[in-house]
Amino acid sequence: MNEILEMDASSQLALMARGDLSAEELMRATLARIEAVNGSVNAIVGLRDPDDLLAEACSVDRGQTLGALHGRPVAVKELSDVKGFVTSEGSTAFSDRIAKSDALHVARMRAAGAIFIGKTNTPEFGLGSHTFNPVYGATCNAYDDTVSCGGSSGGAAVALATRMLSLADGSDMMGSLRNPTGWNNVYGFRPSWGRVPAKSEGETFLHMLSTNGPMARCPADLALLLNVISGPDSHQPHSLPPQSFSVDTLDVRGKRIGWLGDWGGAWAMEDGILDICENALNVFEALGCEIESVKAPFAREALWESWTTLRNWSVSEGLRPLMENPKTRCQLKDTAIWEAERGAALSAADVHAASVIRSDWFRAAAALFDRYDALVAPTAQVWPFALDTPYPTQIAGQGMDTYHRWMEVTVPASLIGLPALAVPVGFGPQGLPMGMQLIGRHGDDQGMLTLAEVYHSETHWPQRNPPKR
Repeated sequence: MNEILEMDASSQLALMARGDLSAEELMRATLARIEAVNGSVNAIVGLRDPDDLLAEACSVDRGQTLGALHGRPVAVKELSDVKGFVTSEGSTAFSDRIAKSDALHVARMRAAGAIFIGKTNTPEFGLGSHTFNPVYGATCNAYDDTVSCGGSSGGAAVALATRMLSLADGSDMMGSLRNPTGWNNVYGFRPSWGRVPAKSEGETFLHMLSTNGPMARCPADLALLLNVISGPDSHQPHSLPPQSFSVDTLDVRGKRIGWLGDWGGAWAMEDGILDICENALNVFEALGCEIESVKAPFAREALWESWTTLRNWSVSEGLRPLMENPKTRCQLKDTAIWEAERGAALSAADVHAASVIRSDWFRAAAALFDRYDALVAPTAQVWPFALDTPYPTQIAGQGMDTYHRWMEVTVPASLIGLPALAVPVGFGPQGLPMGMQLIGRHGDDQGMLTLAEVYHSETHWPQRNPPKR
């Protein structure tokens, strides 16, 4: 493999700034790598014509430096608009829809000098933590062709792990960014709600569940991309103030970390997941952090009721035009229809009750963060499962009552918009990766980046254990 592609994005950009690497050279190396491995993993979809990409890279070399992503090949998650590209969202209902403008975070990447080469694969409408759809097919795990890469930002995670990309955007509602990074031995950051605003259109006050965020092979590159895509938007009501992010190997002695484990036994877990995460926590303990086990801090079923109600409501509103049209309704997968029908049946009182629970959990979590600098939990409750399995139906003999209950571990951060940074923790007995979430108080994105950086400086999991491709 070209050694340029083994570098992190920050190192590549430093070479470009010195004139030791051109955008054309980086593009040629990227396209060669995609040609070599993408056919076996199916992570990047809708790839542009290579000659056009090389011509654009040469043009970048002749022009002025635009910003932090100057000349960087970037593929955007196939849920987000890139002007002139198809945005199918993995659905045959939209397989020929051409975006007329950029999503807000995409526009910010373009302004920073990114060259958009294509898209990264995702499940249909991003629903389900397993990347397959009827438009582009399935994306396999970077470490095993026979198992899932997770999702919904699965294509992005695999493209990073296999060195086709050094930076990627993802989005996260219910672990869509955290699960695939954990399953592919890379890093992913769901930032605080409002840190990376979405495009201002339609209703902007109520559906505060999903957010975009950066993915990379090291925390420094998470910070690099977060600095590009974050920042307030005056047209949106929940934007956080501007902030510059960095990574430093600081002294973290005395930092208090609460280990959520399996939520006091409430979350079913496959064997080995808690053990491998606890081993990773030993890294923090060796650095002087104080690790404590946390009893279940809130009623598990109350969180789940609140989450499923608000999620069903949000998904139902998003899918309403497709559900109301018989020609498109029949093109939706069963789980999308299930979510939409449940959401449509909700009353205003149901939504209000769910929001009250969410508010109660926010207050309870705030009290936890008076004691802890971060909370930690696994990124998934199962190891990567068979590629031809739509979703797990049981965990360690315990039946799952919904298609996404096995991702319940991501709900505490998602429900109240907390920053949650997924770090790799190693490999299980079958040689498959796992990750854990570093969860902080709302707004403490920098704190999670710092913890991730000191952890990375001791582990370097993505660099020490690349996939054998």
